[in-house]
Amino acid sequence: MRRRPSLTVRLALLFAAVSTTVLLALGAVIGYLVEEHFEMLDLVELSGKMLQIQHVLGKARASSPSADLPRQLNDALVGDHGLSVTVQSSGGRVVYSNAELDFPPGLLHGGPGGLPSKPPRPATWEAAGRSFRGIAAALPAPAGAPTYTVALALDQAHHQEFTSAFRRILWAAISLGILLSSLLGWLAARGGLAPIRAIADIARGISAQRLDARLPVEQVPVEIEDLAVSFNDMLARLEESFKRLSEFSSDIAHELRTPVSNLMTQTQVAVSKARNADEYREILYSNLEEYDRLARMIADMLFIAKADNHLLTPRRETVALGAEIDPLIDFYQALADEQGVSMARSGDGRIVGDALMIRRALSNLLSNAIRHTPRGGTITITVEASGGDEVRIRVANTGEAITAEHLPRLFDRFYRIDPARSRGAEGAGLGLAIVKSIVEAHGGKIAASCADGVTAFIVSLPAA
Repeated sequence: MRRRPSLTVRLALLFAAVSTTVLLALGAVIGYLVEEHFEMLDLVELSGKMLQIQHVLGKARASSPSADLPRQLNDALVGDHGLSVTVQSSGGRVVYSNAELDFPPGLLHGGPGGLPSKPPRPATWEAAGRSFRGIAAALPAPAGAPTYTVALALDQAHHQEFTSAFRRILWAAISLGILLSSLLGWLAARGGLAPIRAIADIARGISAQRLDARLPVEQVPVEIEDLAVSFNDMLARLEESFKRLSEFSSDIAHELRTPVSNLMTQTQVAVSKARNADEYREILYSNLEEYDRLARMIADMLFIAKADNHLLTPRRETVALGAEIDPLIDFYQALADEQGVSMARSGDGRIVGDALMIRRALSNLLSNAIRHTPRGGTITITVEASGGDEVRIRVANTGEAITAEHLPRLFDRFYRIDPARSRGAEGAGLGLAIVKSIVEAHGGKIAASCADGVTAFIVSLPAA
């Protein structure tokens, strides 16, 4: 597979193409202006000579204008090297000529209307391997004499020598300018893309063990500052995701290890010696509890995995929250009485959602509240239907205060404020994560707060 050119090469080539186009256009304009300048100078010189010859013709005697005319013209044109002059009478007879130069017929006779009385734009032609530029005009003769046709031409040899040397120098300078601009374009592109190469270097060094690298945003150009910020944000998200994944893997291994270890220990004890049927039945019942714990943990993890992949599809039905909360309070009342915790509900409301999922979320919130409420504490469930588009459910319990940095992470999987606290007494650590998944699947929001020794979970759901 052919390798595509780098961005540096592309920018350098583009810069070279642009500079080449500009320099070539500039060279063409300069060459054109130089030619126009020389043509203007020749026209000025030829026009001056035409006026001088007109003056000589005007002074000629009317009786015999051609007799002394050549001498007068020679005297007037002394020192004009490279100037060719031809004067013809109205009959086409050459009255004066200082050089054997063949003027173009169109220059001497003009078009259908004849020659103009004033010199037109000069004409250029080749003769005898040399280049000439000339003009012709019909000049009035003395009174009673015929009109003269005067043609003037300048040899362009010195102009051509200068123009050739000028063009060589000009195109050499343009070629050098193109090379220098291409080199400078490559250096500028390479220097300008240095931050992008730095991004590539950092990206090459990124691994699961090295996600703390960041780009120095203050040192990159403004044009790629957004790219650097986005790159750093991506690295931060990856670092956080890998950290949570690592913690999740460690937590799930720990959570699965405990019931599996219990099963292995009990089985080893059971087979260590012969036992009667009652003893085997007791061990099997104990194993059944561990299997049930494993099954619930796996089911919870599958539920969260479905939620992460947007596979939860709640049914849309009207759910009366009071009718769902009261049976849950009755179910947990025995456990609450055993721990010396009181529970109470106030308010009511109706939402649109899946009754089974809503019941599971509320059950997890109540179970969590009972688990973290000390003896003598209270749990209150408040339902507020404000008459708007949502219903708020507030589950609050008294107990140990939770610091602000822990509140946003209470809904993470297997997250515990105190990692050293016994896990077996607190469940699998997936309850609040499941609650968040259910609430978000219903298009709602959940948040946690802690103030004055009261921890509250506020759930907002679409109202019926």
